[in-house]
Amino acid sequence: MPRMFRALGEAWRILLGKKPAGRALTVFPDDIFIVSYPRSGNTWARFLIGNLVYQDDPITFANVESRIPEIYLFPDRVLRALDRPRILKSHESFDPRYQRIIYIVRDPRDVAVSYYHYAIKRKSISQDYPIEKFVPRFIAAEFDIQWGWAASWIDHVRSWTAMREGQRNFVLLRYEDMLARTELELARVASLLDLEATPERLRTAVELSSADHMRALEKRQSHHWALTRSTRQDKPFVRAASAGGWKSELSPRSVAEIESPWGAAMQNLGYKLSTEQAALSSQQDETVRSGG
Repeated sequence: MPRMFRALGEAWRILLGKKPAGRALTVFPDDIFIVSYPRSGNTWARFLIGNLVYQDDPITFANVESRIPEIYLFPDRVLRALDRPRILKSHESFDPRYQRIIYIVRDPRDVAVSYYHYAIKRKSISQDYPIEKFVPRFIAAEFDIQWGWAASWIDHVRSWTAMREGQRNFVLLRYEDMLARTELELARVASLLDLEATPERLRTAVELSSADHMRALEKRQSHHWALTRSTRQDKPFVRAASAGGWKSELSPRSVAEIESPWGAAMQNLGYKLSTEQAALSSQQDETVRSGG
């Protein structure tokens, strides 16, 4: 019975034109997409880019959806009416219609930790749910399917890098590089957007998008922002905003569960594997080379 009511509700939203655009978005040739797997730094990127574009009226959680909207929060008819060129947030796997893409990738071990805390915030799992049990569900893309992304980290990353990496209108950003040299990485984005990026303008955008500033805004505006309004208010959306937290939060077993199937892709993106898994990968490579 609940499934039937959900289906009826979905049909009603479609008839009323209220179904979020998502994959059914009307894509225009001049659109610019900020794309990432969830919990990889997309919201921070929206703040950085928004504060570069709208420096005289900085980005907040109260206005970000009107400046750089998420395609899962608005129906297509609303998004079609926006001024162009549009800058849009997406978590979609490869879509050939996307022509200008800023793609953000993050170490999946840190993504797993961030996703775990986000699942608690969204009340999908309880506060005391063990992260060791969450990791296999994360790898299996259970929450991606539940929330409408329908792709695991590996499928998402490979779909975009295989089809777009190296092309002129595709900017690949590693979250870790964004942390280490934010202004330089933002300058690369500005080039794609055809924006003038003076050192002063870049510096101001970075300051307006700092983790501390975003946390302060979240405390004041979390009840009004669509992504946090119905979530647990005692759990922050903007958490550590750092790299390498997985080393203290994931057990060796959980790390191995992530690295075992995804190790090659992680290494290709510049992520070092833990010592044990790296040694195993080296042994496997040697076996292949020797014909064993």
